[in-house]
Amino acid sequence: MRVYGKNVFNEVKDNYNKIIKVYLSNTFKDESVLEFVKENNIPYEICDNKKLDHMEKGLHQGIIIEMKDYEYYSLADLGDEDTVVILDHLEDPHNLGAIIRTCEASGIKSIIIPKDRSVRVTATVMKTSAGALEHVKVIMVNNLVNCIKDLKKQNFFVYAADMDGTNYKEETYPKKVALIIGSEGFGLSRLVKDNTDIVLSIPMRGRVNSLNASVAAALLIYEIMDR
Repeated sequence: MRVYGKNVFNEVKDNYNKIIKVYLSNTFKDESVLEFVKENNIPYEICDNKKLDHMEKGLHQGIIIEMKDYEYYSLADLGDEDTVVILDHLEDPHNLGAIIRTCEASGIKSIIIPKDRSVRVTATVMKTSAGALEHVKVIMVNNLVNCIKDLKKQNFFVYAADMDGTNYKEETYPKKVALIIGSEGFGLSRLVKDNTDIVLSIPMRGRVNSLNASVAAALLIYEIMDR
């Protein structure tokens, strides 16, 4: 997996053992980056901007970092956390990155995604999360319904966001909450919705009938975390 930019490097360098190689432009000005790379024996290559432009189409700022692929957590890694976000087959990496960022900012430490038909952690996700991925666990499970049932056994109350539910402002949230956000195109899958305790809705007062998944997640997350 390749990521790029000085801000991304500053976020991932605390776990520099995940870095495979760093590519730096021959016009790169930040000497502290090269010093860090050398001091920690990270393989690196100085090259011209043409090569970097060929490697990545985005604004790389003269630095590209080749990293090990993301290592997902399991449900056993949830520990004693009392709030978790579940993503029901989300597909857009920008949405996943934005939700990870919101979770980190609000104090949520774990997100659950299904193994199949779901966005994975990619360079785009890492870039969009603006470093938050280093502080939020992405848990991958084989089956969301079984995962929900396991969480209920741990006394989690399960909410899901959809159009035909209770106004999220009118709910009193318990101590242990699992919040499910549906996919961008299809919303909640039927079996997931059937295993939800309460469906929450965000009132729509304009002409549009839905919000972007990451925006809806942010509104619900902060309402829940203020309980």
